[in-house]
Amino acid sequence: MSQYTLIATSAFGMESIVSRELSQLGYKNLKIENGKVEFPGDEYDIIRCNLWLRTADRVLLKMAEFKALDFEELYQGTLSVPWESLIPENGKMHIVGKSINSKLFSVPDCQSIVKRAVVDVMSRKYRKNWFPENGPVYKIEISLLKDTAVLTVDTSGPGLHKRGYRESSGIAPLRETLAAALIQLSRWTPDRILADPFCGSGTIPIEAALIGRNIAPGLFRNFISEEWPSMPAKIWKNVREEATDAIKKTEMTIYASDIDGRVFQTARENASKMMLENVILFEKKPVEEFSSRKKYGCVITNPPFGERLGDRTDSEKLYHTLGELYTKLQTWSFFVLSPHPDFETHFNHKSDKNRKLYNGKIRCYLHHYLGPLPPRKKETDNM
Repeated sequence: MSQYTLIATSAFGMESIVSRELSQLGYKNLKIENGKVEFPGDEYDIIRCNLWLRTADRVLLKMAEFKALDFEELYQGTLSVPWESLIPENGKMHIVGKSINSKLFSVPDCQSIVKRAVVDVMSRKYRKNWFPENGPVYKIEISLLKDTAVLTVDTSGPGLHKRGYRESSGIAPLRETLAAALIQLSRWTPDRILADPFCGSGTIPIEAALIGRNIAPGLFRNFISEEWPSMPAKIWKNVREEATDAIKKTEMTIYASDIDGRVFQTARENASKMMLENVILFEKKPVEEFSSRKKYGCVITNPPFGERLGDRTDSEKLYHTLGELYTKLQTWSFFVLSPHPDFETHFNHKSDKNRKLYNGKIRCYLHHYLGPLPPRKKETDNM
């Protein structure tokens, strides 16, 4: 197998979470930078990471990194990459780009230069100047940051947040990758109750159930690199079979409730697509009616928030109601994601910890309210 430098991209603020996931999967020599984590790997690792990473946005192949102060340096740097070892004769070479604080600021011109260099490399291999490009897609990105060019090839296709279960969602959907991050940042384990009283399309409860059952988030979707000749179908089959065998029949208690009947029905449908309809207990009811006699549960939620004044006032009332629920559930932990700058004022409790995260381009804070952990089993048995 070929050895590559792989990049798992992420939203800002989630790099350490992605790094921890990679470490748990057994990867070493991780290099964390803004919005990405680099690590070595081969074809098997490309497939495995696409299937298993819950909080990363994409898995990229890093083809080259070099200084590019002018178009000639960009052309020569791209020309030095052995593209023919990855791209077949009929491969579709789709070039995208971005430039930040660099002398080469015209992205269309940079894309054109990169495309010409890649075609020239292919021409040396196949001794032709024109290619049909009617085969598998290779999305090549030229990224320029402070005059340093990085060339990558996307192995994922649609972002990894697209698990395949959510075709429609509420007005302000929470990305699946961010929902998984909220669960990992909480102290929830499958032996504790988890509740989301603002479940919307069910993203947080579904992601929690996937984690609890050890279901690979990419198991039920396809990836752009599945069509590449360099990625044998046998490896894809083997990795998917390994992921299927790893599924656990963990018993869990997950509550998902919402007052909006339309999105609530969508949540049920989304759960059934991932074979989780019997794992999550769905209830249509307002947050005011939520109650539990159980101890040591977790509320992980993303309450609705409106930018308009009337909507924002309604959101603030919901925060206050949620704060009252926190007062009643004295042994529970609460993890609330909100973009409201004065969330704690309306919740009426100061959080134990805050963490800045981004839901798309919206800056949010995850407010941690840490209740006591359940007693250890041995302690419970001796009581």
